[in-house]
Amino acid sequence: MLNEKKLLMRLEKMLDDGINGTFEESDYDETQLSKLETKWLRYLTTSKLSSKKTEEERVKLKELVSDISHQTKTPLSNILLYSQLLSEQPLDEQSRQLVGEIRSQTEKLEFLIQSLVKTSRLETGTFSLTPKESDPCGMISAAIAQAKPKAEQKHIVISFVSGSCTARFDSKWTQEALFNIIDNAVKYSPENSGIEISVKAFELFTCISVEDQGVGIPEEELPRIFGRFYRGENVREQSGVGIGLYLSRQIIEGQGGYITAGSEPGSGSVFKIFLPR
Repeated sequence: MLNEKKLLMRLEKMLDDGINGTFEESDYDETQLSKLETKWLRYLTTSKLSSKKTEEERVKLKELVSDISHQTKTPLSNILLYSQLLSEQPLDEQSRQLVGEIRSQTEKLEFLIQSLVKTSRLETGTFSLTPKESDPCGMISAAIAQAKPKAEQKHIVISFVSGSCTARFDSKWTQEALFNIIDNAVKYSPENSGIEISVKAFELFTCISVEDQGVGIPEEELPRIFGRFYRGENVREQSGVGIGLYLSRQIIEGQGGYITAGSEPGSGSVFKIFLPR
C-alpha cells in the first residue's frame, strides 16, 4: 500500500512537471522507475521535445512573416508611386484606364499582404491582444473617421448613436476589426444610402451594431462569410479579397467576444460585435 502511494505521488509529480513546463528527464533515474513510470517518462520527454520543436517553428514563421512584410513594402510603394506619376502624364483614354487598373490591383495586393501578415501574427500568437476596460465610443469614432473618405465618395452618410458604457478590448486591433465591417458596409451599399452604428451595454457584453442598406447576404451564405477568402456570389464583381471579416472575427474572438451577422437580400445587413464587460 505504501509503495502504491509512493508510486502515485511520483507519477503525479512527473505529470505536474510536464504541465508546468518544468519537466527534466535528468531529474528521474530510469533504473529506479517502474514500468508505468518509465512510460510516463518517455511520454513526457517526447512531449517536451515536440513542444520545443513547435516553439522553434513558431519563431521561424514569425521571422518569415516579418521578412515578407519588409521585402514587399518597398516594391509595392514604388509601383504605386510610378503609376501615380504615369497618370499625371498626357495619356489617351485607354492608357489612362490601364494605369488606373495597375494602381487598383497594386493597392489590392498591398491590402492582401498586410491582412495576411496581421492574421498570421494573431494565429501564431506572435502578436498578443491587450484588452483594457474603457469606453468604446472613442474607438468607434476613430473607425468611422477611417471609413469616411470612401463613404463620402459614394455620398453615404454614416451616423453614430453613442451610449454610456464600457467594455474590455484592445483599442487598436478592435478598431481594425470594426473598420473592416464598416468598410464592407460602404463597399456593398448603394450611393446616397446610410449606415447606422450604435452601441449598447448588456449584462455581460457591450454590443456595437453596424446596419447598412446594401445588397444583403443570402441566408445560406451567412455561416460562411467569416471564412478566409470567402466572397459571396452576389458581390464577386466588387473589389476585395475576402479576408476582412475573417480577420475581424479572429480579433474579436481573441478578446473573448464574438460577432454575429443578420441579413435579408436586398434589405441590407446588420453586423454586431459583442465585447466582454
